[in-house]
Amino acid sequence: MIVIEHCAVSTVDGAGTEYTDGHIVVEGNRIVAVGPGAYAGLPGATRFDGTGCLATPGLVNTHHHLYQSATRGYAQQEILFGWLTELYPVWARIDAGIVHAAATAGLAQLALSGCTTSTDHQYVFPRDGGDILAAEIDAAAAVGLRFHPCRGSMDLSEKDGGLPPDSVVEDTDAALAATKDAIDRFHDPSPGAMVRIAVAPCSPFSVTPRLMREAADLARAEGVRMHTHLAETIEEEEYCRKIHNCTPVEYAESLGWLGDDVWLAHAVHLDPGAIEKLGATGTGVAHCPSSNGRLGAGIAPVRDLLDARVPVGLGVDGAASQEAGQLGAELRQALYLARLRGGPAALTARESLALGTIGGARCLGRDDELGSLEPGKLADIALWRLDGLGHAGIEDPVAALVFGPPAPLRLLLVGGRAVVQDGELSTLDESAVAASLARAARTLRESR
Repeated sequence: MIVIEHCAVSTVDGAGTEYTDGHIVVEGNRIVAVGPGAYAGLPGATRFDGTGCLATPGLVNTHHHLYQSATRGYAQQEILFGWLTELYPVWARIDAGIVHAAATAGLAQLALSGCTTSTDHQYVFPRDGGDILAAEIDAAAAVGLRFHPCRGSMDLSEKDGGLPPDSVVEDTDAALAATKDAIDRFHDPSPGAMVRIAVAPCSPFSVTPRLMREAADLARAEGVRMHTHLAETIEEEEYCRKIHNCTPVEYAESLGWLGDDVWLAHAVHLDPGAIEKLGATGTGVAHCPSSNGRLGAGIAPVRDLLDARVPVGLGVDGAASQEAGQLGAELRQALYLARLRGGPAALTARESLALGTIGGARCLGRDDELGSLEPGKLADIALWRLDGLGHAGIEDPVAALVFGPPAPLRLLLVGGRAVVQDGELSTLDESAVAASLARAARTLRESR
């Protein structure tokens, strides 16, 4: 039993319930009580004094490429297509060891920024790279985060009209078979699962229509979710119009890639009809504000998406296009970009927090267990310190968290287990993780 008390609480439940001085009680891996004031019972419980802190649901990261943690700082002035062209040859040399080091570091950074559940979109599988998906799943277990890896794939190489070189694509049948194998080996559909698999062909310019269609059929036959990049850049829009004679969303719709079991990465360049289709079908969106800014891709129409009842979550995106790797900071970035696009009323601090919590849980189909602080839900909880210099004097704790600098963590629980305490990882040695990542990055640089 764990009791967190004397803290502000933002539950992010359907009623927007908040307490200026409240408590949360955890039994096993579930929340059993949330309410105002101190909690008088449970004399034998482990108690955390949350004075000066804000408790929120743990953040949910809906898009990432963890292997890219080993290739940060490349192609610093490129748009997406130029960035990919420079990095594909580097990624062709990754292996399970490099991915394990990169994933461990990326997930550790996410945990330290308040994230309790993360996806990952792994779509590069060099032929001699070893068991890359297992390596990142092992990394998530070591860090202690809930993990939704997406078994990605690419089968449309440069010689066939795609963007990636031959060295990083797979045979279509082999990609489908490997995706089915990933589901069989790792997917856990049970309540409270720590690992769930999604099916995730990469993008319109790196995947054939056949792979998209058959991957969708596979996912629905197996009862797992579907994820892909879509409508990220103007160049992608031009590619789809030239090759497929339609917009990216129309292309996805023609292949069975809209629905309440699908969430799309980015969705920056959407016309009103596309937004309406996403809302009508319940298709989710992973909004990645910092990565979109880093690559100059544009600003996603988040206000319009929310108004159309599209499930929208936040994503850090791959560390090669978002070198900071912090999900907590994306709350602020999402707010700022929405206001740059639509003015100061375009997104509130509480709406931004909802994007990072319940919105992400909806994208992953887990809003019955994650994304809000309510009895019966999993005990994935972030307790943020707001009593330091960076937040002093901001009376509204949610505004302090979102508008202020990244807040340190007093505590991060995943299923009731402490992963971060007082700003430090409880599960791994941070310096050892950093050293391992530095070696992996050096190996890739020196192998060119």
